[in-house]
Amino acid sequence: MSTRDEILEQPAVVDRLVREQRRALPALADHLRRQRIEHVVIAARGTSDHAAVYAQYVLGARHRLPVALAAPSIVSLYGVAPRFERSLVIGISQSGASPDVIGVVAAAREQGQPTLAITNDPGSELASAADAIIDLAAGPERGLAATKTYTAELAAIATLSAALLDDETAWDDLARAPDQMALALASEGAARSAADRRATLDRCVVLGRGYDYATAREWALKLKELAYVMADPYSSADFQHGPVALVEPGFAVLAVVPRGVPAAGLRELLERLRGRGADLVVVSDDPATLAAADDGLAVPGGLAEWLMPLVDVVPAQWFALALTEAKGLDPESPRNLHKVTRTT
Repeated sequence: MSTRDEILEQPAVVDRLVREQRRALPALADHLRRQRIEHVVIAARGTSDHAAVYAQYVLGARHRLPVALAAPSIVSLYGVAPRFERSLVIGISQSGASPDVIGVVAAAREQGQPTLAITNDPGSELASAADAIIDLAAGPERGLAATKTYTAELAAIATLSAALLDDETAWDDLARAPDQMALALASEGAARSAADRRATLDRCVVLGRGYDYATAREWALKLKELAYVMADPYSSADFQHGPVALVEPGFAVLAVVPRGVPAAGLRELLERLRGRGADLVVVSDDPATLAAADDGLAVPGGLAEWLMPLVDVVPAQWFALALTEAKGLDPESPRNLHKVTRTT
């Protein structure tokens, strides 16, 4: 099975996960509500770390919970277990095999705090270390660059939010997400055309904000892993505090700009960058925003803003895959990578 095949699988994977977790999660949510949780700590690496960034926005904006990304090395290298009082501690790992992520979850459980594993392997060490598990059930992912397990992780976080709030509207919106993802698969042709025009691309920045800051980070990682592009991701706000100096005529700026709260500010920034000669590739559901870019990668609109990262990442994946192939590289054998990375 190829990376392309696994990109195409994503709507079915997310549909299955949402249906299963709509049945399974209410009991866990009831238990967690009784724990009087005041904050959340998440341990993750690589692609899963971007799902954790998404969780920062979902649990922050929808639940008013402060969410910290753990520094696993504090536990694994320095042997110090932070105090996790009144925290829900979540480990996110496709393989469930990274010792440093496992160490954070195990340390929290030893302190009697609620722990949750989000993983594609319910028999993994991470799953064993946690009190509860959300099984991604994505099936084997053979591509070295994660695709379907990433969107499954996003969906897992979204289902957790819906269950904690007992929000039937959120569940109904989630049930619509796979269809929207399937429509976004149609962006493959536009992504290939945009990639072919940039077959020599070796550096760029990738911008997003709010819920889709995670998408910008994941897009940049896929460009690094597959196409060997020095892609630097930024919140569009942070980008203006110094890195904007990078932009010169012809400099590539990739951006994720769905309709929603951050859209106006992002559009204004892109207009300024276009005036400086930037080469713009934009993912959006807004026709005017797409028309203002050098290449626009369209996604369907109509989904709640907090769920758009499930859709917006699809054309980003297509672009990274197409650019890899435009460069004559093999997306199934990126150099120096292994499917499971066990950092300690």
